[in-house]
Amino acid sequence: QVLFALNQTLLQHESLRAGSLQAPYTTEDLIKHYNCGDLNAVIFNHDTSQVPNFINTTLPPHEQVTAQEIDSYFRQELIYKRNERMGRRVMALLRENTDKSFFFAFGAGHFLGNNTVIDVLRQAGFEVEHTPPGQPI
Repeated sequence: QVLFALNQTLLQHESLRAGSLQAPYTTEDLIKHYNCGDLNAVIFNHDTSQVPNFINTTLPPHEQVTAQEIDSYFRQELIYKRNERMGRRVMALLRENTDKSFFFAFGAGHFLGNNTVIDVLRQAGFEVEHTPPGQPI
């Protein structure tokens, strides 16, 4: 499975460099949606864009199953669990310091797709607000 994942990642990067595969969004798309507080827009309709997507309709059926298993594993281990840990840390700080105000800044990757740090906090009952550029804090 490791060799399969490495080969698929390499093939994706080679295709991107050759121009035969287009990224689903551009850096400009990321910036625009981040500034608008809308990182769950159509360009992020997959759970997350932070791990390679190994699922490819041109793969033989047995390789598609392997790709799905690897994709699910990476999302669970690299994204969801990380965001859960970060969310728990934020909640602990907030609960232990109820008399203080906090401003948390995270890299954009923590806000992309589903099961984000924001999702973890909201599911725990916290109110999370987006602060647009130029708005005083």
